[in-house]
Amino acid sequence: MSVLKSWTGGLIVLLALAGGLRAEVTVSQSNDPAAVQPDLASLLGRERSGLDAVSAARMTQILVAPQSRPGQTPNKITEAWLDSQPVPQGDAQLNCLASAIYHEARGESLDGQQAVAEVVLNRVDDASFPKTICGVVSQRVSGSCQFSFTCDGRSDGYADRDAFERAEKIARAMLDGFPRGLTDGATYFHTRWIRPGWSRRFERTADIGAHLFYKKPIVTAMN
Repeated sequence: MSVLKSWTGGLIVLLALAGGLRAEVTVSQSNDPAAVQPDLASLLGRERSGLDAVSAARMTQILVAPQSRPGQTPNKITEAWLDSQPVPQGDAQLNCLASAIYHEARGESLDGQQAVAEVVLNRVDDASFPKTICGVVSQRVSGSCQFSFTCDGRSDGYADRDAFERAEKIARAMLDGFPRGLTDGATYFHTRWIRPGWSRRFERTADIGAHLFYKKPIVTAMN
C-alpha cells in the first residue's frame, strides 16, 4: 500500500470515528439534480460537524504527509536505501529490465540508471510499443535494434556482477512502483555524442549523465 493511500485511508477512518460519515445517502433515480439536494446538504453538514470535532493538532498530523522512517520505502531511490536491499529474485521481465539498465547505463549515476528504466517502462505503457518489458527491450524496427546492446555483437553477459546486482535492485524498485519522476514520460534516449534525426522532431525532457531523453510531441488538431 502506498504512503498516499495509507494517509488518505487514515483521514477517512478518522472522519468516520468523529461521526462525519454517518449520514445515509439515498441515490436518486431521477435525473433532476434538485431531487438529491436535501440529502447532499445533510451529508455535508454532518461531514463539517465531524471535521469540527477533530482537534487542530490531530488535523495537522493527518494533513502533513508522513516522512519515511528507517526500514520504510522512500519516495525516491537513494544510495543508502538501495544498499540495504537484498538481491531480488524475479522473473524474465525483471531480468530484461535489469539487463537494459546494466548494458545501457551501468557507468551512470543512480539517477542515470533509473532514467533508463523509466524509458523501458514508459514504452510498455505506450500503445506504440510492445506490451512487455522483454518485448520492448528486444524490439527491432526495420531491422534496427531499439536498445543497442541487444545487437551490437558483444556478449550480453555480466562481467561486473556487483553492477548487475545493483541494476537488479533498481529494476525491482521500479517494478514495485517507484515514481518515474526523472524523465517526464520519455520513451527515447541517446548518448550526448550522437544526434539522431528523430531528436530534432521530439521534445527533450531530461539531460542526465551521458544521455538525453525525449518523448514524442503531443499531436493536436492544429498540428
